[in-house]
Amino acid sequence: MFACCGLNCSECPTYLATQNDNDAAREKVAGQWSKFFGMALKADEMNCDGCMSGSQRMFMHCQSCQIRDCCQSKQLKTCAECDDYPCDKLEGFFVLMPAAQKGLEALRSKN
Repeated sequence: MFACCGLNCSECPTYLATQNDNDAAREKVAGQWSKFFGMALKADEMNCDGCMSGSQRMFMHCQSCQIRDCCQSKQLKTCAECDDYPCDKLEGFFVLMPAAQKGLEALRSKN
């Protein structure tokens, strides 16, 4: 299961903690991501069913993600399907999350 941006949800610690209803895992990822993102995150914020699931449970950044908004407005499953790939939004994101680029490239090679 891939997010719009190419991140693999099935490898995401927040997604896994949510699906397994694991509070210890939520606490651990909150600490890790607080350091990575330079902000104070709490365990109760570590809930996500995937940005394309239709659920209201998404990591806080995903709720306001411009990449996700763009993908949904174009009615695409992921950015890999987009004629404008890669766009400026993705290029900036790939600097922080190179795994997302690898995910999208893998999806594009299947098409």
